[in-house]
Amino acid sequence: MAASEGVLLGMGNPLLDISAVVDDAFLAKYDIKLNNAILAEEKHLPMYDELASKSNVEYIAGGATQNSIRVAQWMLQTPGATSYMGCIGKDKFGEEMKKNAQAAGVTAHYYEDETAPTGTCAVCVVGGERSLIANLSAANCYKSEHLKRPENWALVEKAKYIYIAGFFLTVSPESIQLVAEHAAANNKVFLMNLSAPFICEFFRDAQEKVLPYVDYIFGNETEAKIFAKVRGWETENIEEIALKISQLPLASGKQKRIAVITQGADPVVVAEDGKVKTFPVILLPKEKLVDTNGAGDAFVGGFLSQLVQGKSIEDCVKAGCYAANVIIQRSGCTYPEKPDFN
Repeated sequence: MAASEGVLLGMGNPLLDISAVVDDAFLAKYDIKLNNAILAEEKHLPMYDELASKSNVEYIAGGATQNSIRVAQWMLQTPGATSYMGCIGKDKFGEEMKKNAQAAGVTAHYYEDETAPTGTCAVCVVGGERSLIANLSAANCYKSEHLKRPENWALVEKAKYIYIAGFFLTVSPESIQLVAEHAAANNKVFLMNLSAPFICEFFRDAQEKVLPYVDYIFGNETEAKIFAKVRGWETENIEEIALKISQLPLASGKQKRIAVITQGADPVVVAEDGKVKTFPVILLPKEKLVDTNGAGDAFVGGFLSQLVQGKSIEDCVKAGCYAANVIIQRSGCTYPEKPDFN
């Protein structure tokens, strides 16, 4: 069945990716680790200009949730099947973001902040691996008042699936709680992502509060291990961790939780109903890898595109792997005009 209008809603931090290939010296200079995602500190601020001055720099509308929603929209090919909310600034980067969402076919209702510039994310690429340093700026200014406006809450009402990356926990836990409770009360599917080790470590309380409402939780192996560690689970076995996450307590009105953990080139782990299944990913020869930026987001986008059409978990994972495979062969979270997934 074709996806209905507005069936999938995402909320998150819209960031303009400033992406460039750098070297190890650049990483050392700004104290950056590969395959990590962090929030910018004072010491990182000069880096944005330095990246922007590189000849190979690219600007791509990003932010984890927005990436996933754009990929889902691309896979669905039904204009307006997805919608998105987040906060941008009133500036050229913000205009760029609006144009980009429109071109992607996503119904975006941005809250526009007068005082802060549109958020940016430095994407430092070395040997195909990426490190992300987010300067949230305006993205950090999202308010639940925006969500409650009738024209925006209408997007929540219309959606049957709502996806939010864990990064949004640092911005508006109140907004997350509102939609999580709405989903539970109206038999809708609510999905979240662990998103980054620092979220699992330093925003544990906010994460704990929303977890009972989460029907599907996504993450990668690094995040899963940190999630387990802060809870004192004393295991680094991804299958065990996925199973434990899927069995954490549920809010009333929620039937079960499915945990989906990706592991780069290793199989995807899915825990559901007390059982664990693994699914192989599509392997890519190293020389075809351009950069891993957006791979996890694309996996979720592909997964969601099938889930909203009522497909099996196996089909969802297959679509996730397909989307991630397409994205890592391109710079940033970008894709060709049409998917060839069947």
